[in-house]
Amino acid sequence: QHRQPNKGMLGRVAMDGANQELRLPEDGAACRRRDKSSLLEEAMTLLASHGAIFIGQNVRYGAGIAMYDHLSGVPSYQRIEWPVAEDLNVGAAVGLSIQKFLPVVVIPRFDFLLRAADSIINHCDKLAAMSVGQFTPKIIIRTRIGAKWPLNAGPQHSQDHCDAFRLMLTSVKVVKIQCED
Repeated sequence: QHRQPNKGMLGRVAMDGANQELRLPEDGAACRRRDKSSLLEEAMTLLASHGAIFIGQNVRYGAGIAMYDHLSGVPSYQRIEWPVAEDLNVGAAVGLSIQKFLPVVVIPRFDFLLRAADSIINHCDKLAAMSVGQFTPKIIIRTRIGAKWPLNAGPQHSQDHCDAFRLMLTSVKVVKIQCED
């Protein structure tokens, strides 16, 4: 059963009820650039209202950073700041998920999500098969592809690995929300 979190408590969400599933736009969904920030903020607030907990970098501290600013509607007790350790972040989220938490992992740049490939590909993606359906982790990983214009974020901050991840994953869905200029 879905429970609203109380202050000081992490929320839990039952993952087996069809009406409890949170749906994201189909791959390639577009939004208008002027609405991008409000769309992302609204999505994060919606997830929080369903008891999601947000873990990762710049979720609790980092005013002025886009990933942090999109969490303005999320209560601070649903945000857990983690170190720059992407594989640890995703691995912990898989563990939280099998305990029926709804974790949202925040990793500021897609390029650094590569550091979490082991947890994503060999654990999150394969755990249901390895456990014969006993554990079906459901996590959300929120990241971004760095801009190339008007300010180029550089070669280590602007790579798009969506297609590569799609080729490696069998049960995890990769959703890329593109914004028009």
